[in-house]
Amino acid sequence: MSFSISAIPDIHFGEGALSGLPAAVKSFDCVSTVLLVIDAFLAQSGLAAKVSAELAEAGVKTQVFSDFAGEPKLAHLHGAIAAGQGADMVIGIGGGSALDIGKIVACCIASGEDPMHYALAANPLPKNPLKKIMIPTTAGTGSETSATNIFAGPEGKKLWIWGPETKADLVILDPTLTKTLPASLTAWCGLDAFIHAFEAATNRNTHLGAQFYAHQALRLLAGALETTVKQPDDMAARGDVLLGSCFGGIAIDNCGTAIAHNISHALAGLGPVHHGLATALGFEVTLPWLVEADTADLNAAAKACGLESAADLPAFVSDWMDRCGIVRALPAAFKPFDETDLAREMRATENQPMRRSTIRDVTDADIDRFAAAVMALPKGI
Repeated sequence: MSFSISAIPDIHFGEGALSGLPAAVKSFDCVSTVLLVIDAFLAQSGLAAKVSAELAEAGVKTQVFSDFAGEPKLAHLHGAIAAGQGADMVIGIGGGSALDIGKIVACCIASGEDPMHYALAANPLPKNPLKKIMIPTTAGTGSETSATNIFAGPEGKKLWIWGPETKADLVILDPTLTKTLPASLTAWCGLDAFIHAFEAATNRNTHLGAQFYAHQALRLLAGALETTVKQPDDMAARGDVLLGSCFGGIAIDNCGTAIAHNISHALAGLGPVHHGLATALGFEVTLPWLVEADTADLNAAAKACGLESAADLPAFVSDWMDRCGIVRALPAAFKPFDETDLAREMRATENQPMRRSTIRDVTDADIDRFAAAVMALPKGI
């Protein structure tokens, strides 16, 4: 086997690590103005003002963009680009949306191009993007270490911008920043991180380099997520989940995902749904079929979770989801849609890489069956 491991940003981890942000910014040459892309509720909590004040004391001006909600849309990117004119650096604080927006606009501000110029690899990214510091406050997406960035295009379809130029220059992991995340979001994000690690460790693209991170992510998440959901003040567990999410992000940056993400991206093409929930629902539906492949990689992933074999995974995952309080249901926005609609989205061009990377061949009949199972779930959460 031969493989390469993509570049991993510098990572600073620890309780209170955010306090080192001003010094980190000053460690980069010639940074006088930063664009802070931050989730709206974090900005309203006073965190944006606190960060801005601390950076001002270090002689750095802050321009804030927080006018976004849900998954990134083209309009959000345009707003962030406008807010960031004149900035030398982008700092993203928040969930995957804040981080993806920050990484994309760091390229667009540097080049002057519209995000659509880079969508689906239509054109090369600029070689000298603005410097980027990414600070996740949810433990799920792994966007802080990834070269993949997702947003909804002008027609609402999920698009991606990929390239090492979008990667962070520095990642700050501070588990105290995840403490206010509600239990349901903690569970949804944690399952997303787990599935990132699992799919990267078991799909057609997997290799030993990525599995080093993926297996450790599986151990951390399987061991700590339930505690984090039920005991939100347990900082050791929160730290394990945050590290697991980061390591899962490194794994998918190298090997990508598979069928569960094909389903979650397809669901997002139909209506608004939290990515972590959508991925967990798709994972539970497809896992019994997937483990029938009984590959060495599937069994190694199962062992990383503390199980005897891949055959134990479906029952383990379903029981784990129960214990973490994950309700198997879709939002009310999905009531107008049926399995035909979801199957169509699963077959869409932009979702084929995830279909092809799955360790088992995903036939059209498989897609129809999975779509029917997902769309048979209750709608109205």
